[in-house]
Amino acid sequence: MTSTVKVNNVQASDGGNIINQCGTNITIGASGDTIALASGASQTGFGRTGTVDWQTSSIKTATFTAANGEGYFADTSSGAFTMNLPAGTAGNIVSVVDYTNTFQTNNLTIAPNGSQKIGGVAASNALSTEGQSVTLVYVDDTEGWKNVQDSTSNLTGNPFIQATGGTITTSGNCKIHTFTGPGTFTVASASTNCAAENIVSYMVVAGGGAGGTNHGAGGGGGGFREIKSPLTPYTASPLDGYPSAPNRVTVTAQAYPITVGAGGAGTSLDSNPNDGNPSTFSTITSAGGGKGGTGNTPFVNGGNGGSGGAGSSGPSTTVGSAGTGNTPPVSPAQGTNGGTGGTDNTSWRSGGSGGGATAAGGSTPPGPSSPGPSAAGGAGATTNISGSPLGYSGGGGSGGSYQGGAASPCGSGLAGEKNTSQGGSPTIGNAAANRGGGGGGAGSDQPTGSSGGSGIVIIRYKFQ
Repeated sequence: MTSTVKVNNVQASDGGNIINQCGTNITIGASGDTIALASGASQTGFGRTGTVDWQTSSIKTATFTAANGEGYFADTSSGAFTMNLPAGTAGNIVSVVDYTNTFQTNNLTIAPNGSQKIGGVAASNALSTEGQSVTLVYVDDTEGWKNVQDSTSNLTGNPFIQATGGTITTSGNCKIHTFTGPGTFTVASASTNCAAENIVSYMVVAGGGAGGTNHGAGGGGGGFREIKSPLTPYTASPLDGYPSAPNRVTVTAQAYPITVGAGGAGTSLDSNPNDGNPSTFSTITSAGGGKGGTGNTPFVNGGNGGSGGAGSSGPSTTVGSAGTGNTPPVSPAQGTNGGTGGTDNTSWRSGGSGGGATAAGGSTPPGPSSPGPSAAGGAGATTNISGSPLGYSGGGGSGGSYQGGAASPCGSGLAGEKNTSQGGSPTIGNAAANRGGGGGGAGSDQPTGSSGGSGIVIIRYKFQ
């Protein structure tokens, strides 16, 4: 005998709704209730919203058969295995994710049920990408299971330094931030692996000094300072200051303003040339290179700075004094002294060359009646901090009546020039940008002295 109970509302003893019908809408449970199926019961006809119930309490480590509506964490660290798909009907959904990021070593194979298909092909498929996750929906018997979501990104927390600012490149496991102008090195988070990873490698190069005119002297290279952390492998310059504690920079999550010094500007004939400008990062400041001296009136001596500008050669036997490098003093020294000028007689004169990061500027010796040799700029420093070997902070070559001093080795200091009557150019170029080289000294008749090169700041650290 069949009995029919007709009611629009079923309530619990406390008055809360269990089932309620209003028009064509049927509501199960009341606000705040939890609706659960009994153990072993199943639901049909409700459909799914494209999501799965993740089985967080059952990590899979061996071959298993998936169930519709479930997502699984597969641990293949001990070996490859297979996830068998259930018999699919339209709307079924299954997901799986690489639990230990080991699919690339031990694959997870996904096998269809019987003759059913995956993406239109009746065959298994192996997941082999680290950190991969897929979601499969059964569409129909033609295509079978379709992959509706596939992630191959291995998203994990990052325990290394995370930072922005400048132009960012990579070299091996290191990130390199290069600042060719002012900016900000912003550390979003410091390393949580170990304190040593927060000691960054850096190079701070100031602008080079301008070269002098009228038998002018070479400008000094901009101050050069470098620290190479042992955790960021590359070939550093001889001036690497590690492990001197005062020179280390240990970064924390904050913004670090960066200053990149301009090179000293060249000036017109017999005018006072300009020193280079400083560059800074955190507690580290590199001083601008000293200007090169000029001959005749006004007579200008070489300037002090990161590296000293050279002294010029004045009328008759007058010789200008050289600028002092490593001013203000730091350890290791950020530069060297400039050289002094020389005079042979009132017709043939030559200034000295500017100091470089690793070698002092050359002096031009006097000769009794013929032109003395002009001096090459003091050697700069070569480092691979940028990912390739480059020289910085070379001194400018000397300028003279008869010949100009050569450009500095291991750096970018500009060569000096000679008198135009002896084949020199009526104009002299400027030192290369962002290398901190000193400007070359001009001959006796160039209308403008050369400018020093601008500086640069590079920061390098381990990021993976």
